[in-house]
Amino acid sequence: MARKPQPANLEQSLDTLETLVERMESGELSLEESLKAFEEGVKLTRECQQALRSAEQKVRILLAADGEPEAFGDSNDEQ
Repeated sequence: MARKPQPANLEQSLDTLETLVERMESGELSLEESLKAFEEGVKLTRECQQALRSAEQKVRILLAADGEPEAFGDSNDEQ
């Protein structure tokens, strides 16, 4: 299976994900096309989640280096 080029950044990944959702919600895709779109959407979602976790970790490191308290998000968000 040919691999599609990866979106360059989080914003582009989110735009691609939104487009996939719109196509799937339109009801015009075949079952096979819907499954492919769903698979790509799951992959993009995981990539976006990883990018956000990475960004959050960088922020935590920067705040810790500056001696600021670490109050960032809910610790129950970890999966």
